[in-house]
Amino acid sequence: MLRNLPIKTYLAAARRSAGFGTGSGLPRPKGRLIWAHAVDAARYDALIQLAERLVGQMDNTHVLLTTRNDMPPPEREGKGLIWQPLPDDKRGSTDDFINHWKPDLCIWTGGDLQTQLLASAERARVPLYLVDAETKLLNRPNWRWFPDLSRASLKKFDKICTRDEDTSRFLKKMELGSIPVTVTGPLVEGAVVLPYVESDRDELSVLLRGRPVWLAAMLQPQEIEAVLTAHREVGRLSHRALLIIVPDDLEQTNAFSAALQQQKWRCIHWSEGQFPEETTQVVLADTRGEMGLWYRIAPLTFMGSSLATGQTGRDPNEPAAHGSAILYGPNVRRYRSSYDRYEKTGAARAITDARTLTSAIQRLIMPDQAAKMALAAWDVASQGASVMDQITDIVLDKFDQMDVQ
Repeated sequence: MLRNLPIKTYLAAARRSAGFGTGSGLPRPKGRLIWAHAVDAARYDALIQLAERLVGQMDNTHVLLTTRNDMPPPEREGKGLIWQPLPDDKRGSTDDFINHWKPDLCIWTGGDLQTQLLASAERARVPLYLVDAETKLLNRPNWRWFPDLSRASLKKFDKICTRDEDTSRFLKKMELGSIPVTVTGPLVEGAVVLPYVESDRDELSVLLRGRPVWLAAMLQPQEIEAVLTAHREVGRLSHRALLIIVPDDLEQTNAFSAALQQQKWRCIHWSEGQFPEETTQVVLADTRGEMGLWYRIAPLTFMGSSLATGQTGRDPNEPAAHGSAILYGPNVRRYRSSYDRYEKTGAARAITDARTLTSAIQRLIMPDQAAKMALAAWDVASQGASVMDQITDIVLDKFDQMDVQ
């Protein structure tokens, strides 16, 4: 039988002298500082979007994003954001961390609770919020030796938001007293609606009525051959099919233009103010800031920068937010969790080469075929936006209370 050890024993066992090795070289920015911890890469992506919202809505605000020591530095950054690894979960390190950054509020995701760090934050009277709580991340192996430890750590939070009913029931069984526990759903990147010129959309909708349209977005020059091969095969069955190509880097537009000219495609350049005619086969969308238009026009999108070697993918939330079904290649490491989420719901489909791209487009290019995928994509993107709204409101409301006090 395991002997129940008190929390003091655990804290004493974990308390060893350690230098403050994270963040000491960076000064704390002036103004509000929100500390947000991501337990994994998927939650880091969501927290970046949340941080961008908060920084945009509150003046003089920064967000400190932390990850575990064994996670590599994130590739994605944002305005007003600072990244640091967590300190070792030892009192000397955690006190130094909290005293250095002096966070005004903490958003902790998932679970994997760091006992000493949370204790240091509580001593400094940092408001703590656990969001996207998940049962499997709340059961630490060493907690079986300290049966009261998980309850004590969870009681440090002002509010807990869970990703599902199972986690909510699990927490309620732990008898957390007056700590509010709410089911919000998983915290994931939500949809961001992009702007567009309404008159352009209206005119294109009339011109393209009845035509099968697909979009190759954020394309690399190395991917153009696979895309054109697929479009050529699609055109054998759907003679009026139209392809819209958006280069990932507009400075490489000449490479795309040369390939289209060499293969004698009937093509227009959007930058020249042209609209597609009945015989146009390809639109080269070579202007900035118009993805909102193209995602709305095309019911099916191949997200480029995913077939070319060395690429890491582009954000699938963009087409999903505008009702476009998603195809993507194997190289999407940067957004893997998002693509997996869309594929699980039938909103996205993976391809591996020109042959599988051709096959997928032939099946999905007709509007009625892509509609189910697009609806599923919209549902997933909308759910993410709803949870993001709820967490944003929690943070803003807390700062309103703090300002009044």
